[in-house]
Amino acid sequence: MGPPGAGKGTQAQLVAEHFGIPAISTGDIFRANVSNGTSLGVEAKRYMDAGEYVPDEITNNMLRDRLSEPDAADGFLLDGYPRTLSQVDFLDSVLAEQGAELDYVVELVVDENEIVSRLLKRAAEEGRTDDSEEVVRNRMRVYNEQTAPLTALYAERGLLVRVDGMGRVEEVAARVENAIVTASRSA
Repeated sequence: MGPPGAGKGTQAQLVAEHFGIPAISTGDIFRANVSNGTSLGVEAKRYMDAGEYVPDEITNNMLRDRLSEPDAADGFLLDGYPRTLSQVDFLDSVLAEQGAELDYVVELVVDENEIVSRLLKRAAEEGRTDDSEEVVRNRMRVYNEQTAPLTALYAERGLLVRVDGMGRVEEVAARVENAIVTASRSA
């Protein structure tokens, strides 16, 4: 978990590789559906282009489909999901159906101005239309309103591991790995 631009995707790939599980990114799921022209993808694109979160119903349907794929049967890492309390409820129900549960929720903590800088740089490098400064600041506002409350819920469940997301990729990766190892020892 963490705000847009916190490095979730980068760290998710590193953690997933370490544990030999797929990193399941809602962003990748959205982009695949958009590029394939699925009906869910067409709907999602409208929201993505405006810098708004894709509604839960669309996101949940895409995620359920992805979690049912064979490579996720022995575990997975979610990147960018859940973002709302209703998505937590949906995820809980999908995991219960599969007889699975979350092990940890890692929250990357990053300064807002650093996030804006990172996303504007990424937009320039990748030609992304969804990362203008206005859109980024709107995404931060929406994150703070809708997603940040999830950290309290996961902390209450004893699953939350907070990690400083500032610094070089390798430094953050070492902190994430150390946090997971420390959490698993105390579990």
